[in-house]
Amino acid sequence: MEYLPLFANLRRRTVLVVGGGHVAARKIELLMRTGAQIRVVARELCPQLTGIINNRDINWLGPIFEPAMLDEVFLVIAATDDAELNARVYKCADERHTLVNVVDEQQNCSFIFPSIVDRSPIIVAISSSGKAPVLARIIREQIESMLPMFLGTMATIAGTWRSRIKQYICNMAGRRSFWEKAFNGSFANMVAQGKLEQAEQELEYQLYNCPSQSGNVALVGAGPGDSGLLTLRGLQLMQQADVVLYDYLVNPEIIDLVRRDADRVCVGKRVGEHSMPQAEINRLLVKLAQQGKNVVRLKGGDPFIFGRGGEELQEVAAAGISFQVVPGITAAAGATAYAGIPLTHREYAQSVTFITGHPRDDGDFIDWPSLARCNQTLVVYMGVMKAAVINRKLVAHGRAPQTPVAVISRGTYTDQKVLIGTLEQLEMLALQALPPALLVIGDVVALSHEINWFGQENLIA
Repeated sequence: MEYLPLFANLRRRTVLVVGGGHVAARKIELLMRTGAQIRVVARELCPQLTGIINNRDINWLGPIFEPAMLDEVFLVIAATDDAELNARVYKCADERHTLVNVVDEQQNCSFIFPSIVDRSPIIVAISSSGKAPVLARIIREQIESMLPMFLGTMATIAGTWRSRIKQYICNMAGRRSFWEKAFNGSFANMVAQGKLEQAEQELEYQLYNCPSQSGNVALVGAGPGDSGLLTLRGLQLMQQADVVLYDYLVNPEIIDLVRRDADRVCVGKRVGEHSMPQAEINRLLVKLAQQGKNVVRLKGGDPFIFGRGGEELQEVAAAGISFQVVPGITAAAGATAYAGIPLTHREYAQSVTFITGHPRDDGDFIDWPSLARCNQTLVVYMGVMKAAVINRKLVAHGRAPQTPVAVISRGTYTDQKVLIGTLEQLEMLALQALPPALLVIGDVVALSHEINWFGQENLIA
């Protein structure tokens, strides 16, 4: 280990910054967040730094660095373009055994700045020991995506309760178990939703009453296919899950992002076959949560758009179980974007309508005259089997047979296939499509030849 990582308390400690440019300003902005007493030495100040000094309690000592300025200073930063001055600052500080950092000159540093993920009071620091700062930054960005913003709030609340928990739960193992359940259970969910008062009430209940065995359910949209379209919040919950119930339509690459020791249960449905009836999925969600588990229900696309997410949460809510919803990019938005088809366009479509080609067996009323209107885009989910009916009904109610259509197969996947034709060719196009497939009907489809950007060229019928 070349450097020992430390977290220094700079509140009310003096820090000297030599330099008045943009780099110095960035360092000062970071130091201001720590409550340090900042002194600046610089021949001239950049506008950003001038504004900071005019509006903050920062002391500008003047243009010339003098060794005496290091007296009673806790640490020093040199950020000038004068190599001789930087070396002098380092030498003087080192002789006084004062920590010093010369920006971008590792040989003149007794400490270095790490890349920081700030979820105060939770702080994560990443360093490459000065060898590869860009790599450290890339790692920081990856960690940023994994840590939700509410972590700091949760840690702050936990800090105010720490002494009470310690008084009531005497042994360390018991306290550890209490906090593990809190940080992975209803308390954490309430903080994530901004329900801070209820979150503290939950902590109090868990502390002074028999701990509830009920877990929680998170309904998460996995997006249309491409794993890069999964939301950060969805990924965070998948990393916290005890069990994940997922559909066939979820990309296996996304399933691989689930916490390794979580149970994974496929409950997905395909056209013509059901691995698990919907009522049984609903009951399983309740059963698992009542066992005290963190349950993620992972659904392709968005769970509230033809995903039966509402039905599942009705049963969860009726059982009194805590739940939350993480939206996903629905197939209509994702697949059409990857096919170069804008759903709306000022010249071609002023509205868009999503419908399912697989309605309830007891018969839903479909307003075909409204669906057949011009100047709108119609997107049909699960419509391959009903393509002939859709064609016939739309034409019968006034939609032109030459209206452009697209059948998008495996949208956003690397093997995405887009078949382009006209409404009268819809059935023929649908028969050529591999599931899952999406039907898009409207004049905007004609724009795909101009702005298609992803994967292979669209195929014209």
